Amino acid sequence: MKVLVVGSGGREHAIVWKLLQSPKVEKVYCAPGNGGISQIAECVPIGAMEFEKLADYAEKEGIGLTVIGMDDPLVGGVVDVFEARGLRVFGPRANAAIIEGSKAFSKELMKKYGIPTAAYEVVHSPEEARAYLETSEYPIVLKADGLALGKGVLICQTKEEAMAGVDTLMVQKQFGSAGDTIVIEEFMTGREVSVLSFCDGRTIRIMTSAQDHKRAKDGDRGLNTGGMGTFSPSPFFTKEIEEECMETIFRPTLAAMAAEGRPFTGVLFFGLMLTEKGPKVLEYNARFGDPETQVVLPRMENDLLEVFEACVDGTLDQVELRFADNAAVCVVLASDGYPEHYERGFVIEGLERFEGRDGYYCFHAGTKATEKGIVTNGGRVLGVTALGGDLHEAKRNAYEAVEWVGFENKYFRHDIGQAFEER
Repeated sequence: MKVLVVGSGGREHAIVWKLLQSPKVEKVYCAPGNGGISQIAECVPIGAMEFEKLADYAEKEGIGLTVIGMDDPLVGGVVDVFEARGLRVFGPRANAAIIEGSKAFSKELMKKYGIPTAAYEVVHSPEEARAYLETSEYPIVLKADGLALGKGVLICQTKEEAMAGVDTLMVQKQFGSAGDTIVIEEFMTGREVSVLSFCDGRTIRIMTSAQDHKRAKDGDRGLNTGGMGTFSPSPFFTKEIEEECMETIFRPTLAAMAAEGRPFTGVLFFGLMLTEKGPKVLEYNARFGDPETQVVLPRMENDLLEVFEACVDGTLDQVELRFADNAAVCVVLASDGYPEHYERGFVIEGLERFEGRDGYYCFHAGTKATEKGIVTNGGRVLGVTALGGDLHEAKRNAYEAVEWVGFENKYFRHDIGQAFEER
């Protein structure tokens, strides 16, 4: 079978890499792809938001399955376009992808169906937001309602910070129309855990757990980013907590979406906070997380294409997910200055050192193939991932591999996995 993957980041590189291990996959295409993906698959110069062109290409090339990696096209309705033309596609329709596309929708859904989450208020104007913040307790969290590349969340320690945050989101429009409406949320404390799942509208299958590090700088300081590194599994996500989440969060969310006439097919991502009062939902995503995918898929033992097809065909109840009894750590190599201002176009040295090394992976995010070689082409450049018998070994291996590659303005966090080191 020919497979088309839509997207251009480290997540898509990991998906392409995993799909190529399936004996059922004849060839993988990626639109638009990146420098690393171009070395293992055929990159197609079509943007992720060019839905009709993507569908035309899938028809012309006889693509058996298209996999949508990114949030924007899912929320925009690319799956609906493909399905209307009789093309097989993996991902939620627009009316289900809204669970990520609108934080206000997801909060109201949780409230309606009794799914545990933080107390909140949805506001539609700066004046309404400021009035609410006058009587709030601090710290408090401001979230842009729409998609903001994982960066539209502000944790405010004081009323002054929160008022400035309202200005950033709703007046200055730092994240465009995503900030037209915002969610003001109670600040929760506890361990944060990411859990990805496969869904076919009726059945949900949980993948192994992970934990992302969102802040740009060591010690969880600096601005929120799309993710500076991650590890899997989370030692805090025990079997008992998983069973509790299955009963109070995972199955109820899938059932709630079906009850609303929005059956969810694809990958449903649960961002959880393990609070003193039990697990609560921080956020939902309607696709694989990035960089969580880079530590989850290397540990997965299933044929990824078979799981994708089971989701599309509604036969996920016949699939049991299997993950190796090991651990993985991913350290993101970014361009210094990310997530704000950074330069690009620097040649990346040392990529060949990953070739033929079992348990070491270098997933490309912001790279481009040029005559000079592979060069930097974004804020997050590479995701250096390593396996180990346990989290401590995986972390040592990942930071060893970080030194194999170099480029001008290379930047990374030195404390990915600090949470399990302190345990």
